[in-house]
Amino acid sequence: MPQLALSAQGLVKRYRGNGPKANAGLTVEVPAGQVVAMLGPNGAGKTTLANQVVGLLKPDAGTIEVDGVDAVAHPAQARRLTSLQPQGNVPLRGLSPRSAIALAGGMRGGSKAAVRRRSEELISALNLEPWAARRADQLSGGVARLTSFCLAAVVPGRLVILDEPTNDVDPARRQALWRLITDLAHQAGAGVLVATHNLAEAETAADQVIVVGQGKVLASGTPAELAKVHGSLANAYLSLVGAA
Repeated sequence: MPQLALSAQGLVKRYRGNGPKANAGLTVEVPAGQVVAMLGPNGAGKTTLANQVVGLLKPDAGTIEVDGVDAVAHPAQARRLTSLQPQGNVPLRGLSPRSAIALAGGMRGGSKAAVRRRSEELISALNLEPWAARRADQLSGGVARLTSFCLAAVVPGRLVILDEPTNDVDPARRQALWRLITDLAHQAGAGVLVATHNLAEAETAADQVIVVGQGKVLASGTPAELAKVHGSLANAYLSLVGAA
């Protein structure tokens, strides 16, 4: 059985007192070397999970381990093991994509030579050369989104969390982006958790799929397993989320 890059067990999180639970006993496992797509409607608890993994929120109940490290007891250590692309683009504050990626790689502990090599590899793979030296205020939303992915991928952790990474990205670059995402798992050995609304991409690129709704897991399995029961992954999603 592969080692788990992420093991989140029975997570409960409320934002206000006795209000609705953003996570209601959520259990998510991400094996090292696999891409796990997490599907669910807005407000299903996907971003809440990511924020708890990196210590921005503390769960009301449940446990979180990142590569065997207790993320609740040792949030700084868990953060060092995790690369996160948040749902919103990271503010570059006047930096160019190339300089921002280099800065992120240095902060993650990469050597200058390795970071430079990896930065150029990512820029080339995503065809970002025309914008690599431009200031942030000159970037389109799609280029900014791809740059945000590069910040997470330049020196990836044992766990990589990507929150809606393909938003605003054009179809050609989406294909290149998914190749890089799967390489993080299948070649670099990271566990990759991708929160996405794109069912077709999840069906073709993910090793495992988790469908969440109302803060809990509604179903999980390979895309083929879920499609076999419901006819297609899209049918599975609509049936499960609609019932929830």
